Amino acid sequence: MSTRASRGMVVAITTVSAMALPTVSIVTAGAAPASGEPFLTTSTPASGGPAGSPPGSPAPPLADSPITPEARAFGQSIKVVRVKRHLERLQEISDDNGGTRASGTPGYNASVGYVADWLRAAGYRVTLQEFTFPFFRNVTFPLFRRIISNVAKPYIDNTDFRTVTYSGSGDVRARVQGVDLTLPPAPKPSSTSGCQARDFTRFVRGGIALIQRGGCSFQTKAERARAAGASGVIIFNEGQAGEGADDRRGLVHGSLDTPTVELPVISTTYAVGKELSARGTIVTLVTDTESDPRRATRNIIAESDRGDPNRVVMLGAHLDSVPDGPGIDDDGSGVASILETALAAKDLRARNRLRFAFWSCHEFGLLGSKHYLAGLSPTEKANIRLYLNLDVIASPNYVLGIYDGDDSDRAGAPAGPPGSDRIEKLFQSYFTETGRPYRSVDAAIRSDYGPFAASGIPSGGLFTGTVDTKTANEAVLFGGQAGIAYDPCYHLRCDTIVNISDTALGLNSGAIATAAFVYARTDDLPGGPVPGSGGHPVATDVLK
Repeated sequence: MSTRASRGMVVAITTVSAMALPTVSIVTAGAAPASGEPFLTTSTPASGGPAGSPPGSPAPPLADSPITPEARAFGQSIKVVRVKRHLERLQEISDDNGGTRASGTPGYNASVGYVADWLRAAGYRVTLQEFTFPFFRNVTFPLFRRIISNVAKPYIDNTDFRTVTYSGSGDVRARVQGVDLTLPPAPKPSSTSGCQARDFTRFVRGGIALIQRGGCSFQTKAERARAAGASGVIIFNEGQAGEGADDRRGLVHGSLDTPTVELPVISTTYAVGKELSARGTIVTLVTDTESDPRRATRNIIAESDRGDPNRVVMLGAHLDSVPDGPGIDDDGSGVASILETALAAKDLRARNRLRFAFWSCHEFGLLGSKHYLAGLSPTEKANIRLYLNLDVIASPNYVLGIYDGDDSDRAGAPAGPPGSDRIEKLFQSYFTETGRPYRSVDAAIRSDYGPFAASGIPSGGLFTGTVDTKTANEAVLFGGQAGIAYDPCYHLRCDTIVNISDTALGLNSGAIATAAFVYARTDDLPGGPVPGSGGHPVATDVLK
């Protein structure tokens, strides 16, 4: 993904040496890198400061930078040690509550209490917005084994397979039956395995349905299998090679729409699915799950009493973890940064109203932010002039990512609502002036940015990466290790306090605090919703 610099140019890495900083060159805005790799950007010279400065040295303020000296000083006042203390408390809450802070659990409720108490003590008006949602968790770890000559070959949870969200419970030993499989896979995604009732014409009742990803929702596939008499369902990835989200070989992290399919449903990698497709395969499959179609939970909305209530600057992060882990990078890092920004801003003389949100049910399909927006009148939505999102900002093998608000990459999500490009530019200015490289990330990532953009509200944010692999170029520019994920513990039990980069946490906390100051004080906000703009489509975790 490319990034437009302030004067309509892109600084692109064109050469990488394992022993030296990359060569940088100026190319016309909108030009695509020949390699197909996303553009990475840095200030000129590559260190960010004057010629001869060490990497990371501050650069002089840009001539058209929106960042004032006062805003810069406010950002610098956010100390990573204080942000880290909030993360340490979230870790303790997880430890005290079975290793999770997922919505609908005691760990989430304790997280709400911790954040809300800090905000109340700082003088904010705090609203706990309650709603219900279809809750799901694994009560005990799932088991999945292939039986070969009466010997069990175990598969590894969260590596070879995982329980699909809203799966039912069951303890099954049965023969695997393939359902309209395409093996080897077609060159491009095209599978409709399990999407039509006719796919199960020859299915023998009592078997375990092996279904390929693609063509319809997991809910449809599972319901078709249940109607055909399946005792369990295995949905495996389709098999096409690719990069990032286009790679359909790895473990599928999928969800049913609702907890209505009362049989075990798991997902697997393409390799495991292909192995199970062999004639005569027998497996044991055990899931022990809990679902509640109306579990109560709460968003936290905190607002200052300073500034114009018709000109709202909103910052948000999701407070919940996945059920299987403590969620300290995802998204304790965003929560801690925004909480500390709120505490620092409690006495700020503001032209515009600051509002801070801590979302529930992000990991269940962005339900918290969607619920909040659904409850606003058109006027209340129009009063939100911009939304800043922090979701995963301290990955251990990080990049410094800025949401692509202007669609300068010409791929993935379209440009954000008018004004989103200006938010992107502010963050670019911040990292340039602090002598740090940055890269653009597509705004189609599954986060609470989506519902706000879909409502036409100018949106932006920061992101340090999850499951995608760090490239050699990125390792030269940001440090870390090429060839492994930005966050190897994403959505896993190991997403603990030791899974945090203090450097990334500090840089991004300074960036969001700087942006909060700028937008609280400026007369020139990026804008508000544009009627009929449509915005972005809202991503969910229901895969096809």
